[in-house]
Amino acid sequence: MKKGILLLIAATLLWAGNYICGRFLAPALPATLLNTVRWAISTVLLWGLLVLNKKNLPIFSKWKEFLILGFLGVFAFSTLNYLGLKSISASQAGMISAGIPIIILLFTPIFLKEKIKTKGWIGAIISIIGVIILVQGKQSNSTAHSVIGEIEILLSCLAWALYTVLGKKYGRQMDPLTMTAGAAFYGTLFSFISCIGTVQPSMIHMTKSAWLAIMYVSTFASVVAYFAWNAGVKIVGAGRAAPFINLLPVWTVILGVLLLQEQISGVTLLGGIVAILGAILASL
Repeated sequence: MKKGILLLIAATLLWAGNYICGRFLAPALPATLLNTVRWAISTVLLWGLLVLNKKNLPIFSKWKEFLILGFLGVFAFSTLNYLGLKSISASQAGMISAGIPIIILLFTPIFLKEKIKTKGWIGAIISIIGVIILVQGKQSNSTAHSVIGEIEILLSCLAWALYTVLGKKYGRQMDPLTMTAGAAFYGTLFSFISCIGTVQPSMIHMTKSAWLAIMYVSTFASVVAYFAWNAGVKIVGAGRAAPFINLLPVWTVILGVLLLQEQISGVTLLGGIVAILGAILASL
């Protein structure tokens, strides 16, 4: 049991690192190109794992499922995240992500026909209030640009929630590794197409540190975190694992303050705490 809990904690910590690297890489690469490079590397690694496990990838027979999941979970979620991180801090983006479990809760009855208990809805309302407080608690020097960044992060949460719910639905037809590899392939194609005509060589400012950050988001924040999370869920069970996703905004704030010297206002911190508590209540 302890091993499973440690794996879940490690996964959320690795995912939080994606926000930090996304913020760090904001001046180095356009969001669409960053996402293309990240997931192209991840796709190769995932396909390699499929080969090692002697599994086939039904890239054509399951193209509709992969196309939808790739657009939502790989292209839309990651690209919107990187766009938002150009104008708001990793800490604030991480706390806004506390709303993801709540959006999943809202979509579950629609797509999976599952009933949500009263406690879940109470937690959802509390978390939504927290996110509203968080967004309103911007620094005094906030601009229209930062408001757009907040909207982009909120939209990324919406995309990930849809990906999660539909992934559960499509997961009845295929295993998680196959589904993730297929989604990564089609998501990378969407990202590549979005770069055409929008990315210029003058927009690329890579350094050794930037390359290291890209390698991190392509491996540890993608493949390694995915396997750590799934291994942890297998040990402790899905029900007990669900609340651990709420550690993501906590780690993001801690890493943002320690590594990027970010500062957050008291109101923003209060909103983040309320959003996380609501999400925990809904998850229990």
